[in-house]
Amino acid sequence: MLVFGGLEGCVLTEGFTLEAYRSKTGVSGPPPTGIFKDRPTISTNFRKLYNQGQLPVFVDHCTGGRRISWKLNITFLDYNYFLPLFFDGLVETAQPYEMLARQGVHDMLEVGGPNILPVVPQLIIPIKKALNTKNNQVMYNTMKVLQYLVMSAEHVGEALVPYYRQILPVFNLFKNKKKNIGNGMSIGDLIEETLNILERYGGENAFINIKYMIPTYTSP
Repeated sequence: MLVFGGLEGCVLTEGFTLEAYRSKTGVSGPPPTGIFKDRPTISTNFRKLYNQGQLPVFVDHCTGGRRISWKLNITFLDYNYFLPLFFDGLVETAQPYEMLARQGVHDMLEVGGPNILPVVPQLIIPIKKALNTKNNQVMYNTMKVLQYLVMSAEHVGEALVPYYRQILPVFNLFKNKKKNIGNGMSIGDLIEETLNILERYGGENAFINIKYMIPTYTSP
């Protein structure tokens, strides 16, 4: 027998059943929602194409470890095709895919200049998918990429504002998570840092749109 509500011999049962109305019967609470639980990563086009040798990158096993190397000058890449593809790889947690996608995105944003802004709408679904994994490593990488993205070229931050409703719900969900995930930061700290950068580079409509999605947000 279980003790429920301070009564010996009280049996737990499911709510809204006949048993729930009998004496010495308690109703068990709802099952965990799993709202913060990691979601498994599905196979990505990024991984598939890399395994087929169709991406312009490879792993260079150098003295200091592994690093990404490019098969051609990055400035010659078709950003409309390759940048969303590398963003698609941000959900990866296995190596070398995680390193290749993360560093590949960084390298492309570093030299992309005017090639980046036209591709922004194609990056939203991969960003949303990565954030929705709720995996600490993936969320960390994706938020750092978001920060770099809005600073990579003119007007990119402003171009992201209409998509806040798609990418900020997970921010609102995890903003109070203060457990250290490495580098002396928590997910909550990283979210605050990312929101500050989105506001700074998002133009005059950024704050009100962030506030709409995350009511507790305050401007730095």
